[in-house]
Amino acid sequence: MTSTLLPQAFWFRVAASCPKVEGIPLPSSKGSLLDLPETCKLPELTVLDGRPSWASVRVGWNAEGLGISILADGLGANAKTPDRPEGFATVNVWIDTRDTRNVSRATRYGHRFLTRLKLSKDKKSLTADVEQRPIARATADAPLAPSDLLVSRVELQKSGWSLELFFPARALHGFDPETNRRLGFAYQISDHDRDDQFLGIGREFPLGENPSLWSTLELQR
Repeated sequence: MTSTLLPQAFWFRVAASCPKVEGIPLPSSKGSLLDLPETCKLPELTVLDGRPSWASVRVGWNAEGLGISILADGLGANAKTPDRPEGFATVNVWIDTRDTRNVSRATRYGHRFLTRLKLSKDKKSLTADVEQRPIARATADAPLAPSDLLVSRVELQKSGWSLELFFPARALHGFDPETNRRLGFAYQISDHDRDDQFLGIGREFPLGENPSLWSTLELQR
């Protein structure tokens, strides 16, 4: 059996389509925050290295901001262990509103958002805490968005869990689709009982601080 020293996603840069979806976020009375269609689904590249993909990710945008939905298939073996100090699951999202390709340190257009999922005491529901975090080694920090600007909806399901996030334009410094249709983008989904899932390369590289390693979202009309 042969093994590779580098993940297959290292050999190319992902550029994924991000469709325009009017009307998101949806009114709270609708139940779902985004309800993104199948056309918004991002490629699942873990199969290139022979690993199963356990989370499906969709993205959509409009003039109001950027929406991301995650549907995780199944639960980790210890997902419902009471009082897990590490939490139920975590999601990191990195967004560069200038899609910088020629620098290895984030600028004021680079954003990191961390979502912590927590299990209720009765083990029947989840809560999501979303906050913006600084990016290590950045040459300049993006303005920090108030937590109440970052909208989320999370649901514990029999077959896994779902998370919907909406980042308003006001929370994304430099977000201007009329003049720039490309965003740098990366994510890391972790539930502590399975391998982390990424869009492209993972933590073998300094993904969290180097925007030149991120993928690209192409904002479509």
